[in-house]
Amino acid sequence: QVQLVESGGGSVQAGGSLRLSCAASGNTDSRYYMGWFRQAPGKEREGVAGIDRRGSTRYADSVKGRFTLSQDNAKNTLYLQMNSLKPEDSGMYFCVAADRGRIGFWLLHPTNADYWGQGTQVTVSS
Repeated sequence: QVQLVESGGGSVQAGGSLRLSCAASGNTDSRYYMGWFRQAPGKEREGVAGIDRRGSTRYADSVKGRFTLSQDNAKNTLYLQMNSLKPEDSGMYFCVAADRGRIGFWLLHPTNADYWGQGTQVTVSS
């Protein structure tokens, strides 16, 4: 089993920054891939960014150049640095993990995430 606990959400004005953290525990191979999804009210859940254990990353086009994913394997923690935030970035952000065998993870589709955290709210005001 894998446990994921997010933190770092909050309210910020457009143009501001936030850093989300995700503390992970559990089987290492079960969290070979990790990443972030988000969901705004009335919208579908969407992939934001993903990373594998080697450090390869992928970002949604909407966040490229503004968001940066990193991980500290010694601390079992995943980070999402979010800069130049926009109101459309608002939503509940979920940390996810996927098994080593989930080669489809890079599609950043919710069906390819095996484990989900409870989420942390991000609100960006204009």
